[in-house]
Amino acid sequence: MVGIVIVSHSRQLAEGVRELATQMVRGEVPLAVAAGIDDPENPLGTNAMKVYEAIASVYTDEGVIVLMDLGSALMSAEIALEFLTEEQQDKVHLCEAPLVEGVLAAAVAAAAGNNIEQVMAEARGALLAKASQLGIDSHTIQQATPTVSEGQTTQEIRLIVRNALGLHARPASQFVSTAARFQSLIKVQNVTRGTEFVRADSINQVATLAIRQGHEIAITATGSDADRALSTLQALVESHFGEDSSSVQWSETVETAASAPSSGHVLRGIPASPGVAIAPIVHYHAPTVAVQEYHVENPEEELQRLQNALEAAQQEIQTLLSQASTQIGDAEAAIFDAHMLFLEDPVLIEAVYNRILEQHLNAEAAWQGAMDELAHRYSTVDDSYLQQRVVDVVDVGQRVLRLLSQPQITINENIHQSHHLNFAQPSILVASDLTPSDTAKLNPAEVLGICMTSGSPNSHSAILARSLGIPQVVGLPPELLQLTDHTLVAFDGETGEVWIEPESHTLAAIEAKRSAWESAKQQALLFAHQPAITRDRRQIKVYANLGGIGETRIALSQGAEGVGLLRTEFLYLERSTAPSEEEQLAVYQAIAQVLENRPLIIRTLDIGGDKPLAYLGVHSEPNPFLGWRGIRFCLNRRDVFKTQLRAILRASFGHQIKIMFPMIATVEEIQAAKAILAEVQAELRQASILFDEAMEVGIMVEVPSAVLIAEHLATEVDFFSIGTNDLSQYVMACDRTNPQVASLADGLHPAVLRMIQQTVQAGHQAGISVGLCGELAADSLAVPILLGLGLDSVSLNPQAIPRFKQVIVQLTAQEAQAIANSALQQDSAAKVRAIVSSALSSTIDTY
Repeated sequence: MVGIVIVSHSRQLAEGVRELATQMVRGEVPLAVAAGIDDPENPLGTNAMKVYEAIASVYTDEGVIVLMDLGSALMSAEIALEFLTEEQQDKVHLCEAPLVEGVLAAAVAAAAGNNIEQVMAEARGALLAKASQLGIDSHTIQQATPTVSEGQTTQEIRLIVRNALGLHARPASQFVSTAARFQSLIKVQNVTRGTEFVRADSINQVATLAIRQGHEIAITATGSDADRALSTLQALVESHFGEDSSSVQWSETVETAASAPSSGHVLRGIPASPGVAIAPIVHYHAPTVAVQEYHVENPEEELQRLQNALEAAQQEIQTLLSQASTQIGDAEAAIFDAHMLFLEDPVLIEAVYNRILEQHLNAEAAWQGAMDELAHRYSTVDDSYLQQRVVDVVDVGQRVLRLLSQPQITINENIHQSHHLNFAQPSILVASDLTPSDTAKLNPAEVLGICMTSGSPNSHSAILARSLGIPQVVGLPPELLQLTDHTLVAFDGETGEVWIEPESHTLAAIEAKRSAWESAKQQALLFAHQPAITRDRRQIKVYANLGGIGETRIALSQGAEGVGLLRTEFLYLERSTAPSEEEQLAVYQAIAQVLENRPLIIRTLDIGGDKPLAYLGVHSEPNPFLGWRGIRFCLNRRDVFKTQLRAILRASFGHQIKIMFPMIATVEEIQAAKAILAEVQAELRQASILFDEAMEVGIMVEVPSAVLIAEHLATEVDFFSIGTNDLSQYVMACDRTNPQVASLADGLHPAVLRMIQQTVQAGHQAGISVGLCGELAADSLAVPILLGLGLDSVSLNPQAIPRFKQVIVQLTAQEAQAIANSALQQDSAAKVRAIVSSALSSTIDTY
């Protein structure tokens, strides 16, 4: 029988509704209540854990519907779903029906033995009977469809959004990007909330529809490609925007001491990221650009200034996205996809253009005015999740204003002078708020904790802080900002308590909890600092992918046994000229010294594709992933290439450095690259400059042609490293940056797995080692397959290393081979995931 959960701010109200429903169905329907909070003085509120427990208490295979009253009840219910397994999530539905009428109608329908869809339908239609009895036309509670100009045919579809958090930043970005690719006029409406139709290619208009899980949306398309547009958007929504709720999340179960005694000056805020921190504070005030409004005589000149600033801002955000992907993973970094779309929002840009052209305003004033209006729209939406997006609006707005304030900005100059956060000693950062851009740049070794007077546990900054492992408390009283720099502060990211200059006994108790927390973290990382050896003693080396010098120590702390991929692009970004040989040498040597004698594989410059670089003449191309990129660029620009090779060779002396060439598609390319390398080596010998004469040379295997001729390429190099990020998109013929087809670029598709198998076999037959440096290794479901395919090493995001090792040590090589063989026989990535999950459900603790 279908179960029902009642979520309300008021426990008395919820209990009354349950009592009424129970009497109507004679207690035959399982009903649970999750209402109120345990605070006698302020009992009104909701708690996500209570909602989760209520769902669990009435859960059956026939499903559960959850009905809520308002406000945070919806958010608590959405968060509760995250604690459920994928199978359970598919059977639990948040229902937008009115609480009292909906519960009664649902209870009666459930008692009659109806299925979950029928029960939901009865709950949603609960107001119709009341409307009829009051003589109200039921059509008045439906949102009217938009009118269409005469001669135009408008098609419409209606869909239910199933994502756990609805159209939050990442799926909203995908939706808008997809809609923008069609010529038809596409609009979308939140039917559940009864909103007006808005343009589907406007990230801000779509976001402020507040589309949540279970909401019904209407999508209309008018134009020549309307059919294709609607079918594509339907597929995107029904695929849940590529979000895989079954993916295993790394979690730590930590037993901590009781909260420290509340003596001394204590502030109380909202826990946002777990952990305990004790350190002096440093205030951070985000620099803001003061805007002066003035009349301009030449609007076209202002439009060009604005366009230059927008393009420069896009390059900055793309760089930030790439760096965040390396440090904290693609999913969290996707927050910045929405920032990119802000800059392309046609409704926003049109509003700014109109201010410049019609009012003759300067670009700064026009941009600021439009962004102020946008921020106001977000802040006044009746949705706490969307209200937190105001910080993202400010983040993007200030970035463009900063670029506008720099004289004579042109896109070719590629000016990137964004502010950075620097600390003289490990500190607790204190601020009124932090933008996602600022948070993504924080170094956990420098910032031990974050205390803010505003913010939310669900803000993008909080998500990034948790990904970085930095404790955080938000919503603290304003007096926090009155403290002077270097004041000693301690706080608990689990309870939200902050102690200002704690007394000795309080400090001792907090320190004890901090020690317990750190000890628990170290216990959880035991797998990280052990070799990845299976139960039958098969070992696989585990390295880290790095995109900057500051990540090296973090990687080692997570158990990296070396660096399997150093993306050197970071040296070339955020500047207007290429880095010199000496600059590069200093960076490579610094990383090698931190690694001591561990391996360091340096990939030569891999720009182009999704990483254009204007000052080197690498511009956007119609089909960039098939264009002038990687080794193709380097072979053409020998000056840039030889400078980098000299720096790498010089750094190799006394260290275990290896060199790796990207994007190799032919034997001729690797031979040409090696010839230039030999030329540089000869020049260094001539100058009596020492380098590692035995330095190994390898290639990235990321192009299908390289797989098919792998036995020939293997005779030219010392190792292979399979780059599944690009290999997946090339094998599946899809651009992984295109939301319409990105889900096809799945490294677990059998076609990709067979490419990996073929490469491993060719490499081993030639007697060379074969590793994998794509983020596929960070997917726990891929771990046994990669082991079973015989890889010698993997290189992945540092944060994912402990989980990878934890899975390895619980397997045997024989089990892994059986799983890999079975995966290779499947015909889809979904089936591969299913068979791996089934095979490991009784074997691996993390599944």
